[in-house]
Amino acid sequence: MYNWNTDTTRLKKNTPKYDVFVLEQKINFGLNNTKLSLKKLKKYLHKLDIDPAKRDYLQNIV
Repeated sequence: MYNWNTDTTRLKKNTPKYDVFVLEQKINFGLNNTKLSLKKLKKYLHKLDIDPAKRDYLQNIV
């Protein structure tokens, strides 16, 4: 994941917020040859700020 405009060192101190941030970035902007954690996706899917169509698709997978 490439992110040039957010200080992730501060986010890493708050693990749930960091996990949500990483999932949102990967879903919205691409995975860059990595995989989503199914465990984290199930846990935080209701908190993610993503496109409704993507949310529906991910809910069908999970």
